Amino acid sequence: MSILSIRHLTRYRYRKPVGFGEHRMMFRPLESYDQRLISADLVIGPEPSQIRNVHDVFGNCVTIARFAERASELSFESRVTLDHRPLPAFAGVDGEIEAYGGSMPFAYSPEDMPDLLRSMERQHPDLDGALERWARSFLRHEGRTSLQTLLAEMTQAIYSEFRYATRLQGAAQSPTETLAWRTGTCRDFAVLMMEAVRSLGLAAQFVSGYLYCPPRPAGLPVKLGGGHTHAWVRVYLPVCGWVEFDPTNGIVGNADLIRVAIARDPRQALPLSGGWAGEAGDYLGMDVEVEVLSEHDRAGAHATLHRAQPPSLADVALAS
Repeated sequence: MSILSIRHLTRYRYRKPVGFGEHRMMFRPLESYDQRLISADLVIGPEPSQIRNVHDVFGNCVTIARFAERASELSFESRVTLDHRPLPAFAGVDGEIEAYGGSMPFAYSPEDMPDLLRSMERQHPDLDGALERWARSFLRHEGRTSLQTLLAEMTQAIYSEFRYATRLQGAAQSPTETLAWRTGTCRDFAVLMMEAVRSLGLAAQFVSGYLYCPPRPAGLPVKLGGGHTHAWVRVYLPVCGWVEFDPTNGIVGNADLIRVAIARDPRQALPLSGGWAGEAGDYLGMDVEVEVLSEHDRAGAHATLHRAQPPSLADVALAS
């Protein structure tokens, strides 16, 4: 996998023309050594009266649009092409990475600690300690636990023991709710794992972006979370830096994951937010379409289309 194309369309529908407030968009992927942006286009209808781009406190790319005219439909279509070259999560690390000895907080260096503290703070109450007990169930009963093993096993446990459910709107569940109900969306699972590792003294952040779902042979499981935006978590490990984990699909590392926004809390990484002015009954609904394709997928689709075309009159004449 190398060149990926992403199409993300969000359309709001209203009974009659309404006014629109400021809208903030996070559609542009973050560039790094493992993903390089080739092109990015954004079409908004109706056309904004003002549009500007900023970097937020985390360095995410944010587009801000303001509108002067009223309309019965508001749409945002982002088209992105990027070179995506994921690396193994622990590439270049010999053997096991740091071991967790149960100390709180985790032994980050004095130089890193001031910048990691806010990402180590727990954001949700755990009154009876259920979340921390669950997190500590991944520790060895004797001796020190490899963080590499601990985080991989926690990722796989959420993937195999929790049931995925689609919920396109609304805030993430609390970690204790997800733990009790054993079901949730990708953002619910990300928040659960993020808070669990924070209870062990590790720094963790929420990641929002897209998931590439390559075609799978019949009988193999399909990745969960495709068709709309996706969410996962990243954890800071001194030897490796920030390492990504997708508990929805049991992915360790960033294979098939295209990061767009990083934050301490999912509310800071909303793909699209804004307001409108009108009567309560004017709102009819929202449509979201997300498509992530590779060059290989497009070539295969083109070949299939070509083979499926009916023969021309000339072809029929030659064959008869």
